[in-house]
Amino acid sequence: MRYGQGPSMGMRFGPGLTPTIKVLLAANVSVFLLQVMTGGGSAGNSSLIPLLGLVPIKAFAQLHIWQFVSYMFVHGSFGHIAMNMFMLWMFGSELERLWGQKAFLQYFAVTGIGAGLIYALVMPLLAPGTEYIPLVGASGAVYGVLTAVAVLFPDRKVLLYFLIPLKMRWLVVGYVVFEMMMMWSADGVGHLAHLGGVLFGYLYLNGGRRMFDTFRKQQRRKKAGAKIRVVKDGEEAKPASGPGTEVDRILEKISHEGYDSLTPDELDILRRASKH
Repeated sequence: MRYGQGPSMGMRFGPGLTPTIKVLLAANVSVFLLQVMTGGGSAGNSSLIPLLGLVPIKAFAQLHIWQFVSYMFVHGSFGHIAMNMFMLWMFGSELERLWGQKAFLQYFAVTGIGAGLIYALVMPLLAPGTEYIPLVGASGAVYGVLTAVAVLFPDRKVLLYFLIPLKMRWLVVGYVVFEMMMMWSADGVGHLAHLGGVLFGYLYLNGGRRMFDTFRKQQRRKKAGAKIRVVKDGEEAKPASGPGTEVDRILEKISHEGYDSLTPDELDILRRASKH
């Protein structure tokens, strides 16, 4: 596929590598090489797959919860990893530049884990026996990345198979329709996980990210508030309270803008209000 760097720019081949994309590519390739070495030259025969792949019955009944993350770094063949890494590079690099490393990695994790969760919960109900079959590959997270690009730049044109010009919105819609049609086929592909990546990506971009950000801010505020004590003469230190206090105002500022945003006067107030 080809795509441009801006919503109205001409098409050109590929973006440059960004730091998080480099790490993800290196991690996936490293695990794939370990698979080849432990599988007698075949990644699909590796003994790592039952351990690192997402096996629904193990993930839930035996609490192998790490598999919701590790399955994204295990692939069944060279073609499998090559396609996933190509798509991740082509579309993920720009998202990382747009959002920053932490925000992109969070999105990648949410869509990948969400895709695995949808598969592990629903697929055994649709096809009994699949609870014993490992799910492998970063495709769920990659589909989440495609969804984000389609939401942010719906009219951007790509060349499907380097030949067919198509807008991003229709590319993702086409993928969704295809995956829904193929969901019950016995082709060994985790179509439901692909759909799960799209679903979690869409939900994250339409309210989910705000929920994550609000939760993080609350946690930072609690952590900062736990370190602050207002001390009156002759009294033991007690947590600062009351919405109108200056300390509360400063804590609120820290939660929204970070510690580095404080003025020298505000830093002095915190120093005087703190008991270490």
